[in-house]
Amino acid sequence: MSQTGLIFQAVGGLFLFFGLAWLLSENRRQINYRQAFQGLAIQVGLAYVLTKFAILRTAILWVGDGVLAIKNATAEGTGFVFGYLGGSPDVPFVTKEGANLFIFAFQAMPIVIVMSALSMLLFHWRILPLIVKKCSWLFQKGFGVGGALGVCSAAKVFLGQTEAPLLVRPYLGHFSRSELFTVMTAGMATTSIGIMVIYAVILAGTIPDPIAHILTASIISVPAALTISRILIPQVGEETSGHLVVPYQFSGSMEAITQGTSDGVKFYFNIIAMVIVFLALVALVNAILGIFPLLNGHPINLQLLLGYALAPLAWLLGIPATEAIPAGALLGKKAVLNEVVAFIGLASLPKGLLSAKTALIMTYALAGFANLSSVGIQIGGIGTMVPERKQEIISLGIKALIAGTIASCMSGAIIGILYGLQ
Repeated sequence: MSQTGLIFQAVGGLFLFFGLAWLLSENRRQINYRQAFQGLAIQVGLAYVLTKFAILRTAILWVGDGVLAIKNATAEGTGFVFGYLGGSPDVPFVTKEGANLFIFAFQAMPIVIVMSALSMLLFHWRILPLIVKKCSWLFQKGFGVGGALGVCSAAKVFLGQTEAPLLVRPYLGHFSRSELFTVMTAGMATTSIGIMVIYAVILAGTIPDPIAHILTASIISVPAALTISRILIPQVGEETSGHLVVPYQFSGSMEAITQGTSDGVKFYFNIIAMVIVFLALVALVNAILGIFPLLNGHPINLQLLLGYALAPLAWLLGIPATEAIPAGALLGKKAVLNEVVAFIGLASLPKGLLSAKTALIMTYALAGFANLSSVGIQIGGIGTMVPERKQEIISLGIKALIAGTIASCMSGAIIGILYGLQ
């Protein structure tokens, strides 16, 4: 199909995503349609300036260079602690030509610990709170949300789905059903600065400047999350006012680094454990499915079934029909397993199976926490902050997963449109 046809395909996908949200809405009469289309315009505008304006693009690339510097610095630590397993060039044996010495747990994952420590340090120095406050003001003006929700939405560009709500914890109990749902949807639709680096390491060589694209994806998916969540559950009544409340009080920089390191270790082992378990479960399911007859000449496995099931969704992102099945399989892996497994799948696809543009679209569509395990994470995390509303959070979990998936897919479709116009 021509590029023009793919652009119209993605535009149609955007309107179908809106239509799906409208069909699932709890109160269609209360939907603020002007605000919804304004939100879409803001998302498109953000995507355009971040990908097309040279100055902003350069700024994003500078951030990417900074993250790369952190990655290289982390390699110094892992090389010392783990030796060649951690990336040290001093290998105590002769390697075969083409041998792969990359070890995910020892070379990719440790940067989560370093980023967690740096985040805490930036909190202590009041740099990250300042950035969040400025971004919060923009969300309040652009979407008409209350101060507390604006803070949480802005923080989601950088922080995880349970860390961002901590900044407005005193106000969570007063949030309306719509505001609480928006917090959950933003958590599903975006990622965090620490995990972004893992995605970038995985995608090195798959797309150019992966960290720049992943950071852009997290930024433009916040407006999508606000828009879609407020179609599914419209805001009724006054917005909740409030301001940023720094949840961390440290006596000095060293305590901030220590706390961040401790939290990072928890993330490190949690991610590794989930990847091991989910990949093992996929292998078990595939072993069971392997007893069935071939499907179109291919052995039946989970990836193939998910590919067929979600190929229409991938097609709506502006992806050619010939690439929709493998792209759909990646979307399925993200939803059922998690986005790390999906990114590993994207990076390991045979060369030429997906075009460069499709790989870029999938990067944006996959860059978010919208998966089944995140439902449990939000119930446990946010539910602990406001235990009196835990049942409500449980009831909103799957709907937030759907809304977060729609928001991430909107980002993928918009990038497909913008890059198709080149």
